[in-house]
Amino acid sequence: MTHQLFEPAVLKNSQLKNRIVMAPMTRCRTDQPGNIPNLLMADYYAQRASAGLIITEATQISDDSQGYSFTPGVYTSEQIRGWQQVTTAVHNAGGVIFNQLWHVGRVSHPYFQKGRLPMAPSAIKPVDTHVWIAKDGQAGEMVECVKPRGMNDNDIQQVINDFAIAAEKAVEAGFDGIEIHGGNGYLIDQFLRTNSNHRSDNYGGNRENRLRFLMEVVDAVAARIGTERIGVRLAPYVTFKDMNCPDIVPTILQGATQLNQCGIAYIHLSEADWDDAPVIPTGFREQLRESFDGTIIVAGRYTRESAEQVLDKGYADLVAFGRDFIANPDLPYRLKNKLPLADFDQASLFGGDHKGYSDYTVYQA
Repeated sequence: MTHQLFEPAVLKNSQLKNRIVMAPMTRCRTDQPGNIPNLLMADYYAQRASAGLIITEATQISDDSQGYSFTPGVYTSEQIRGWQQVTTAVHNAGGVIFNQLWHVGRVSHPYFQKGRLPMAPSAIKPVDTHVWIAKDGQAGEMVECVKPRGMNDNDIQQVINDFAIAAEKAVEAGFDGIEIHGGNGYLIDQFLRTNSNHRSDNYGGNRENRLRFLMEVVDAVAARIGTERIGVRLAPYVTFKDMNCPDIVPTILQGATQLNQCGIAYIHLSEADWDDAPVIPTGFREQLRESFDGTIIVAGRYTRESAEQVLDKGYADLVAFGRDFIANPDLPYRLKNKLPLADFDQASLFGGDHKGYSDYTVYQA
């Protein structure tokens, strides 16, 4: 029997060898100073190029969009050259790779903001939310987020422009496309939710206004690189980082309708993946499919069996795997042949060298 998970797929201008996606995962391995991608990262991504699509770790669009140490950027010439090593290695291995772009908003600290407060839709401190700061080569520590400053009109327009420029630079760096990070409690998600967005202007209040920032980012990026190279990640059922909003699900569905009209390449649904996470309702999956007729990617602790089920039901076109790709660079091969999966080393997830990063091996009987 041929399983849909292992069949080729088309993503606008990209031909994918299978329907398995490597999900974006922060690993904090850049060169310093400058948050520059390097050859170690090129090896890591190229090793996993058997995925139909790779989506990189979240990448800063500007020097004021960072919230964690050692995460990469795509706004300086040194960073672009670093990413060119990565994209060349992945393409030489037969892979397709998109760059996930983010601005963390209030999930940051003055340490990353040249002493200034982080920016956010509204000056509301996220409860029980921390960022990882490693100073002067130290091991690093989790530091509580501070109360941010509310963005003014100039801030909003500047960030929209930063997304557009970063997308253009990502294409210059050789990426096949970009993913706009609109989920998981970061800046765009903060605009979408009523508990983090208390604005009374055109960017706050009703759903249309709370979606405005996302849609203006998409329009600005499309003007630079075209809609066919754009994906958007959304996370309606992810509520960590103090993001429990009672109106987020209908807001996301309205946004999906608007994104469908734009003609973007895909929506990437980030599902809660902790042990007692809420189950995504079937009704939501059906409504999302009705609202958006482009490619839908789902991510959230999927197995081979659950991935095949969500594809068979038509709720998704591609399935992203995160943690399983860390210790299993040949994950598509292992899934297809029902081989055991290796476990990853928790201690080496963030920061460090090749250990627990690019030293995992392919399956050996």
